[in-house]
Amino acid sequence: MHELSLLAGVVGAVEEVAGDKPVSSVGLRVGARSGVMVDALEAAWPVAIVGTRCHAASLEIEAIPATVWCPTCQNEQVIDEFFALVCPVCETPTADLRQGREFTISWVDVGTND
Repeated sequence: MHELSLLAGVVGAVEEVAGDKPVSSVGLRVGARSGVMVDALEAAWPVAIVGTRCHAASLEIEAIPATVWCPTCQNEQVIDEFFALVCPVCETPTADLRQGREFTISWVDVGTND
C-alpha cells in the first residue's frame, strides 16, 4: 500500500504551508488512472496524521474520472479507468488522456493560534 507514503508526503507539504497553525481539513484531487486507491487513502489517513499538525484534520477526496479526447467525435469522453484508451462512443483508439492522472492537494483549511 503506497498510499500511506503518498499521504506522508501530503502531510509534509501541508505542514510546510500551515507553519505552526493547526490544520482542520485537507482536500485532494485523485484521478481514476493515477494508480492511487481512494479507499486505501481514506484508510491510511488516520495513520498518516498521528503526531502531526494535521492530527485532527479531515480528508476530503474529489475523484476525477478518466477522460480522453476522441478525434472522430471531436469531443472529450469519460472512459472506464481499467480498460484501453478507446472512445466509448465510436470505439476509435486514442492516446490523448485529458484527465484522470491527477494526484494533487487542492486545498487546505488552516486554523489560527488563539
